[in-house]
Amino acid sequence: MADFSGRVVVIDGDTIDVGDVRVRIHGIDAPENGQKCTTEQVQLWACGVWVRAQVRARFQGQWATCKRVEIDKYGRVVATCKVNGEDVGQTLVSEGLAFAYRKYSMAYDLDEKGAVVNGRGLHASRLHSPEQYRKTRAKGRIPPDRNCVIKGNISSSGERIFHVAGQRFYEQTGINTNKGERWFCSSDEAVKAGWRKARR
Repeated sequence: MADFSGRVVVIDGDTIDVGDVRVRIHGIDAPENGQKCTTEQVQLWACGVWVRAQVRARFQGQWATCKRVEIDKYGRVVATCKVNGEDVGQTLVSEGLAFAYRKYSMAYDLDEKGAVVNGRGLHASRLHSPEQYRKTRAKGRIPPDRNCVIKGNISSSGERIFHVAGQRFYEQTGINTNKGERWFCSSDEAVKAGWRKARR
């Protein structure tokens, strides 16, 4: 017997409302709504928004039955849910719309491996896991001005290197202004200030 049930309203890839209960789906982790991913052609795309749209197309308005696991630090009910007998978390991981959140559950480990091998959904792109993405949103990694997003980094050897969105180390690079690192509004501005573009 399920703990609760109701119509599904999709909030993001791993959070839904079931009736009047806000639910974080147990054992999975999906991209944040604002998260970007990179294609093999190094094109950024809004994978978080895409995942939310896919989950809405699949489950919005459906009747879900859920079993409560715990309450998370944000006050959401963490639960496993089924729609028409189908495990929502397993479906999302199998289709490459979410990751198995192994820190909390190994239930969907093999489902994710199958999605990776077959390049389904998100696994066709290069991306940080949602957990890595959240870490990159820490202080020093979020541009104070959204029009000036180029990261002027100083390497351990003192070399001045700038990174633009889409490059390999852009997301993980943090800017420490106390070390002389800075944000730039254009590549030309960075070059004129004595920085060179990162090679990858």
